[in-house]
Amino acid sequence: MKNLEDIFHFEGRDYSWSVTGEEKMLSTPIFSLYSVSEVNHDGKKSGDFVRIKSLDWVLVLPVFKGRDGKPRFVLTSQFRHGSGKMAIEFPGGLVDEGESAMDAARRELKEETGLSAKFFHLGAVNPNAAFMSNTQNFFIAYDLKLESGQSLDENEEIELLTLPVDETVEKMGSEGFGNGVMMMALGYYLRYMEKDGSIIRGL
Repeated sequence: MKNLEDIFHFEGRDYSWSVTGEEKMLSTPIFSLYSVSEVNHDGKKSGDFVRIKSLDWVLVLPVFKGRDGKPRFVLTSQFRHGSGKMAIEFPGGLVDEGESAMDAARRELKEETGLSAKFFHLGAVNPNAAFMSNTQNFFIAYDLKLESGQSLDENEEIELLTLPVDETVEKMGSEGFGNGVMMMALGYYLRYMEKDGSIIRGL
């Protein structure tokens, strides 16, 4: 039997589709739902597809050195209406119109935790390219300083906690740690630690 390496030869073909029209089906405070008409690269296929347009997102990984000298994350615990469950997550939220991702990260961290920090941009991805058009940005926050109390939105109730980095990674996918965007963030963090990690080692 042939090895799959010998069977699948990637040629980088461009199967792009082009938008020929779109119709807004629904508008909400956090996203808009569109029906998008598209035609494929050679004009032989066409169809209508669902696209969610949203403002970009930020997620902040606040990290500090614990009493034992090991790095710990600051995390939030709050009820999530999508899952209908409590969730432990990194601070984060939407990038407002006209706001940079860095400024949004700084604002969200301050609002949810009262902390100020220095920031390092880990990277950005499309959270689900099948039907979403926005970008999720990830930041390490370090040199943390508690400057104020929380400044939460009207319907937000957030409790703060800290966990060792290793324990946070281990708990992902268990009860309370089910937010998939957290896995994206930790993937970026672990890659950073493997390639560089100087910020964390310098805490």
